[in-house]
Amino acid sequence: MSAHSVTKTLTSPEETAALAVCLGQYLTPGDSLLLSGGIGAGKTHFARSLIQSLLIEPEDVPSPTFTLVQVYDTQKGELWHSDLYRLSSPDECVELGLIDAFESAICLIEWPDKLEELRPGDALSLTFADGHEDDARVLTAKWQHPRWGAFVQDCLS
Repeated sequence: MSAHSVTKTLTSPEETAALAVCLGQYLTPGDSLLLSGGIGAGKTHFARSLIQSLLIEPEDVPSPTFTLVQVYDTQKGELWHSDLYRLSSPDECVELGLIDAFESAICLIEWPDKLEELRPGDALSLTFADGHEDDARVLTAKWQHPRWGAFVQDCLS
């Protein structure tokens, strides 16, 4: 499979949230979104917006920085939100149960570089970077699996 890439500037937190809601409507169990970018780049804001759009009952969506994993029951099944920043080894990802979750749940993974060779090959990678304006973010979406193409095009157009 060949790699595909699209870059777009998101001009506000609201635009980032709208993208998250749009992508969320397409997700099914077994899908993984790998969220990269520096601290404060918008990863958690994106994840929180996506999760809240899929919840059956509204609830607080905290950052999983300290808990490492937050699991939610959504309209589409189980969703795992993980922040791997504090992990030191891919073995710790296995201990958290992430490998099994990749098969059965929707997974949003912040700091996916910590997965190393355990990264799911069919995931959608989203990299957030600061834009030229204060609230702007430059998003780069990369994927190999062909199913992501239509979703990304719909949500980023």
